[in-house]
Amino acid sequence: MKRKIPYWCIGVGLGVLLLVIGFQEEQFKDLYQKAVIICLECIGIG
Repeated sequence: MKRKIPYWCIGVGLGVLLLVIGFQEEQFKDLYQKAVIICLECIGIG
């Protein structure tokens, strides 16, 4: 009897894998800095 893996499990696994790759490439730092700048501009502080 073969067990089927739900599609959402594959999607979650792929998402986690891409996040880990992004952390290793230090892309998260750049993305976070840009997001903070945009948020501060929207609020009117930056």
